[in-house]
Amino acid sequence: MLKPLSDRVILKALDKIEKTAGGIFLPDSAKEKPAEAEVVAVGPGQLNSNGQLIVPDVKVGDKVIYAKYAGTEVKVDGVDYIIVRNEDILGIVE
Repeated sequence: MLKPLSDRVILKALDKIEKTAGGIFLPDSAKEKPAEAEVVAVGPGQLNSNGQLIVPDVKVGDKVIYAKYAGTEVKVDGVDYIIVRNEDILGIVE
């Protein structure tokens, strides 16, 4: 398993619907990169200039929306993950 450092958050992209409203199935090359994901792990936070720890705003299990081209994609044990900074997370889906 991955352990994020600093203010990094590890996300697992949620599967999107693979066909259009008209019923046309989309090939992988035509699909948009998903911007919705589930938080898998959260780093401890980052120190600000005053030495105070700023803890990330999300917790494990949260469903979030993140910046479309943010982060680094990695594959561990056959599972794709995205590592983003806390600031790249735009909101929590409730």
